[in-house]
Amino acid sequence: MDRKKPLMQNEQQTFPFQINSEASNIIHHRRSANYEPNIWKCNFLESLDSIYDEPECKKRAEKLIEDVRSVIFGKSVALDSLAKLGLIDSLEKLGLAIHFEVEIKEVLATIAISMKQKNGNLNGEDDLYGTALCFKLLRQHGYDVSQDMFSNFMDARTGAFIRKNKHENIKGILELLEASHLALEGENCLDAAREFSTTTLEKTLPNLDGFLAKQVVHALKLPSQKRVKWFDVKWHISVKEKDRDKNAILLELAKLNFNVIQATLQKDLKELSRWWRNLGLGENLNFARDRLVEAFVCSVGLACEPQHSCFRKWLTKAINFILIIDDVYDVYGTLEELEIFTNAVNMWDVSETKPLPECMKICFQALYNMTNDFVDEIQREKGWDQLLPHVKKVWTDFYNSLYVEAKWYNTGYTPSLQEYLSNAWISSSGPVLFAHAFFCLEHKVMKAEEYENFLEKSQDLLYNICVIVRLCNDLGTSSAEVERGDAPSSIVCYMRENNVSEEIARKHIRGMIDESWKKLNGECLTQIMPMQLMETFVNIARVVEGLYHQGDGFGVQDGDKRNKIKSLLLEPLSC
Repeated sequence: MDRKKPLMQNEQQTFPFQINSEASNIIHHRRSANYEPNIWKCNFLESLDSIYDEPECKKRAEKLIEDVRSVIFGKSVALDSLAKLGLIDSLEKLGLAIHFEVEIKEVLATIAISMKQKNGNLNGEDDLYGTALCFKLLRQHGYDVSQDMFSNFMDARTGAFIRKNKHENIKGILELLEASHLALEGENCLDAAREFSTTTLEKTLPNLDGFLAKQVVHALKLPSQKRVKWFDVKWHISVKEKDRDKNAILLELAKLNFNVIQATLQKDLKELSRWWRNLGLGENLNFARDRLVEAFVCSVGLACEPQHSCFRKWLTKAINFILIIDDVYDVYGTLEELEIFTNAVNMWDVSETKPLPECMKICFQALYNMTNDFVDEIQREKGWDQLLPHVKKVWTDFYNSLYVEAKWYNTGYTPSLQEYLSNAWISSSGPVLFAHAFFCLEHKVMKAEEYENFLEKSQDLLYNICVIVRLCNDLGTSSAEVERGDAPSSIVCYMRENNVSEEIARKHIRGMIDESWKKLNGECLTQIMPMQLMETFVNIARVVEGLYHQGDGFGVQDGDKRNKIKSLLLEPLSC
């Protein structure tokens, strides 16, 4: 039975959605966030075409994969542990690890056993670079290795890191910085490692050559643990090309692999552009952010692999609705309208929106249809049953949390930071992203009670991801929101609660983000789930770290953001 409800009589009976002139007059008198118009036109997106989608390119990539496998992991290849770790690190940075998952798993398992036998000492040497690299890779792959690996590099009396040699390799200190960002709660040694490596690199930076300085600046700006690996592939290729010991066949494969995946992403984007154009919401909801391409980039950040096109499609659609709904609550709706709107969603009944302006009606109608389509496809293709109640819940929770914030705004109420976060982790939209990722990527067919059990066990994982999402968002958008007079952010809540400056509040919020990352790192070691699923969940936090690191990643479409998107989606590498 088709669960889609017909549009009400006073709505247009065909898609794309259109708003009548009366509704347009209503919009004219409402608040505006003055968002810039969308710069990515559908005609352009739908004209994208890549030569790397051809079968010959994919065949060439498959041949190179086998060549690399023989060169790196062949039985006749004799490499020590440090060399193997260096190659694994290169494979991950170049976006190639997915092709060698079995081999990487075997190598790391062998090294982990060896490390236990040698009391955490790689190759029996006090090598900072090797120790830090080993620690980083083992932690990233779920091994609960001890911070005591670094005890040989610390002053036993003070607990501070010491630079044994004035001319110690900056490469080792750089790797120590990366390793320190995998710290868990209470790991003081890694906190000291982070302070030492950061201070040392900042002091040394003016004296470094351009090639090494570039790597240091990159890591100081945002460490690899907080970056989406795929977004950095081109950057790492450019770094490897300047390396005197570069591996030519590895670089050739990395470039071709990037271009082949980019071709798949372009096909996904073309399909989504047609969907967005046919839906018609972008043209008619002119108070809201029209950010299809930026939403798609977020979905790529969660899972870039070619086989996850279906997931990217649904997640992009969900993110688009998240942005529109957020703007309905933040910018467009009156409190009375938002109460009706929220109640309609809680009842999951489109007819309840009848008293509302046309744009709010069609907003819920479109979400209602999209959600039903999502549920139908997942249930049909994966054999899930009774999925709709779970998907409805994440959307209704999201609406309800936005309504709470709208009430705070309309009554001039500023909550404490704790009260703010008790609602804001849900309004972050993290639970919506989490649910869509789970239903698209979990291959095991679960009954309703099994899914609920999974959610219960994953609650801390989800919460810490959502806190990172919300607080990063606040750091990037708070200034603009204050100017518009929006509901208070975490920064404003902390400032008013503690009577401190914005600078102090921002420092506190950054500290909260760091603590949430430590908790998240811990969840990665204790949660039992497929690595692909865990990596996708953590990528939610990584995407947002990058998105709001230097301002509003959705509201503002400046040249730097535009160039990054072009590089990721539109510009292939020369190969």
